Amino acid sequence: GCGAVSGRVRVAVRIRPRNAEELIVDADFGDCVELQPELKRLRLRKNNWDCETYQFDEVFAETASQKRVYEVVAKPVVESVLEGYNGTVMAYGQTGTGKTFTLGRLGEEDSADRGIMVRAMEDILSDISPENDSVTVSYLQLYMETVQDLLAPERDNIPIVEDPKTGDVTLPGATLVPIIDHRSFVRLLQVGEANRFAANTKLNTESSRSHAILLVNVRKVGRAKPDREVVVLSENGNCVQVAKGNRVPTIRKSKLVIVDLAGSERVYKSGSEGHTLEEAKSINLSLTALGKCINALAENSPHVPTRDSKLTRILRDSFGGTARTSLIITIGPSPQHRGETASTIMFGQRAMKVENMVKLKEEFDYKGLCRRLESELDKLIVENERQAKAIFDSEEELEKRLEEARHCVAEAENKLASHMQMEKAKHQKELMELSQKHTQEVAVLMQTLALERAQKDNLEKDSSSNDSTLQPDEALQLKQLLKKESRLREQAEQELRILKSGNSAVASEVLVLMHEMKRLNAVSNNEIILSLQTRLDEETRAREALEKEIQALKQQLQVNDEVDEPRKSPEKDAGSGADSPAALLRPQSARSENGGGQRATIARLFEQVGLQKILSLLESEDIDVRVHAVKVVANLAAEEANQEKIVEAGGLHSLLSLLRGSEDETIRRVAAGAIANLAMNEINQELIMTQGGIGLLAKTSDEADDPQTLRMVAGAIANLCGNDKLQMRLREEGGIRALLGMVRSRHPDVLAQVARGIANFAKCESRAAAQGYRNGRSLLIDDGALPWIVANANNEASPIRRHIELALCHLAQHEVNAKDLVAGGALWELIRISKECSREDIRNLAFRTLNASPTYQAELRRLHLAY
Repeated sequence: GCGAVSGRVRVAVRIRPRNAEELIVDADFGDCVELQPELKRLRLRKNNWDCETYQFDEVFAETASQKRVYEVVAKPVVESVLEGYNGTVMAYGQTGTGKTFTLGRLGEEDSADRGIMVRAMEDILSDISPENDSVTVSYLQLYMETVQDLLAPERDNIPIVEDPKTGDVTLPGATLVPIIDHRSFVRLLQVGEANRFAANTKLNTESSRSHAILLVNVRKVGRAKPDREVVVLSENGNCVQVAKGNRVPTIRKSKLVIVDLAGSERVYKSGSEGHTLEEAKSINLSLTALGKCINALAENSPHVPTRDSKLTRILRDSFGGTARTSLIITIGPSPQHRGETASTIMFGQRAMKVENMVKLKEEFDYKGLCRRLESELDKLIVENERQAKAIFDSEEELEKRLEEARHCVAEAENKLASHMQMEKAKHQKELMELSQKHTQEVAVLMQTLALERAQKDNLEKDSSSNDSTLQPDEALQLKQLLKKESRLREQAEQELRILKSGNSAVASEVLVLMHEMKRLNAVSNNEIILSLQTRLDEETRAREALEKEIQALKQQLQVNDEVDEPRKSPEKDAGSGADSPAALLRPQSARSENGGGQRATIARLFEQVGLQKILSLLESEDIDVRVHAVKVVANLAAEEANQEKIVEAGGLHSLLSLLRGSEDETIRRVAAGAIANLAMNEINQELIMTQGGIGLLAKTSDEADDPQTLRMVAGAIANLCGNDKLQMRLREEGGIRALLGMVRSRHPDVLAQVARGIANFAKCESRAAAQGYRNGRSLLIDDGALPWIVANANNEASPIRRHIELALCHLAQHEVNAKDLVAGGALWELIRISKECSREDIRNLAFRTLNASPTYQAELRRLHLAY
């Protein structure tokens, strides 16, 4: 808990209107009560010349509405209870002044008449989380100084226990009923009121003869701060520090007590006799004891007589304790009861002086943290064992492979050594042969050079002796011949030097390169340039032809934009475009005349271009081309005749690839719609699962926010949910989780597809269980779908409600699910479906299920409901 905060008891006064009898009897008397609501004051007239003025926290005239009374008196207390404080709301006053009307009115005929009990529970249920929090209710009466259980009348002497340490008052024998929805709480109040003692007195035809006590226990789970370090004491007293990552959740336990006191009265006025007289004495004694306690608290007396009555023991925490308390006192307008009115007003005045020390009821959920840590530890131990086994197996496999590799290396080394010996001998033999050949060639070249030198010397002598006789042309020819011989000699000398180097391989390569250089020099540079230019022109012409073809396809695909135009107009339906979910998911007969024109255009495009060409455009680098192409494929997939062709041509694989890799919202939306259309065929459903379609659809649902994209994905998964063979695999790959995750959208179209998928899944489960193929609890309940199913079983939208009603009936058919359905509040919905459902087959199914189930019949008998 936290530090206490001082808070005074808040008191309001309410006057009821005159009844028919009082209008006649009091006609000659003046009003004894004068209200001043704007000043929050009340004036009580003693006689014709004297009156007393009293100040309250609030004054309600006879016209005050039930809603205003609740918001002023009880709503602040309810809000404190939801924050973790205890709270009390109590009504005190004379018999017949409207206490039960103010607190316990159910408002079945007129919702505006709902009292504080019903309105308080509505606010509590709207604030808590059904998954983590809980609300339980006990309804008791204090009759003749005996505490009795109004929900189980056989429990007629419940003990009152006080904790000596904290002072908290508990009633351990009282029935605790968990409350899930408003309807079950109203039925609980009806059962309790039917068991409450009432009698006919002169003051009231249905006077309550007991004090009614409604106990509402609220348990809310919160979270610790992100970086908060918590130190926990172990069993042996050692401190164990919990890491920052493990947050310790906090639990706030609070209690709301609503007390409808029995009417205070004077016996001679009420006309009580016999047993009723004994009841009146007991009532007045307990109220007198309460008044004494309040007097003692108002005067700061050291002794407060809380043990004088069981009523004061139960209310020990409400007056002078740790609860936030509001008291409403009710009075009548008739001057006949001036004394009782004055007594009631003084009771309220004294109560306003009582101070409570309000404390927050908060504690750490160490047990929950311990359970979670133990669960995580077990998972880590199992995972560690698996990893250790995997590492051991891997080491053995590596050792085995290493041994094989060593053996292979040894064999390879042996083969390489023998091969190298053979190659070495071969090369040595070749080298000797080449060396002999080179020696011979060198000798020949030396002889040739000597011969050439001799010829050259002879030519020079001849030319010098015959210069005078040679003609100019002959001299020119001789000079050219001489130059040619010089070049040949230089070339021979170069080859000789290369041969002398002793490396025959390098020499051969040099010779080849020299011959190649001569050949290349012989080729004309103009011819090379001309050849390159020709190839460049051919490639340019081919590219221009491809660009023209793509442009023609773009123009043909533009027909889809004509259908998309109405979607851009604010005056038309936003779902009428070619890529809208309605156009992709509804059957052919449901489409508009514009859809017929679009199909004709798509069919014409299909014939002119061909399916393969359209599918190839799904991989285009131009995003506009991809968008138009996927729209065409989606419209083709809407026709059953085209689906087989699309799948055979690889269209399903292309659509799944788009869903996997595209970041464009339009492409993902239309691709999901096309997959949804293909998923209407059983063979295609198995292909989608085989190619990892469920995982891609689940990933898309996690990343998408657009309701239309989510509706496409939900429609595809809903179609897959109708296949009996794929149920386990669909659940294992996250299909059910993805469906439930998409309810975050709250868009009615998305919720309708989610509801359809759940209905399909439940129907397949029911069929498999009836045929003996499966047993055990429903996978939908295991994945946490039941709270959403129950919450939407009476949804305002007909498509959602129809599917959920069907799903609930299929779940309820099997006894293994019955306890979960009862705990989840589904029993009331099954009763409603059996009586109010618009579809006769579902209505009859719910009726048969309720009558056939022992669990449901036992629960109905426990709640005293005849069915």
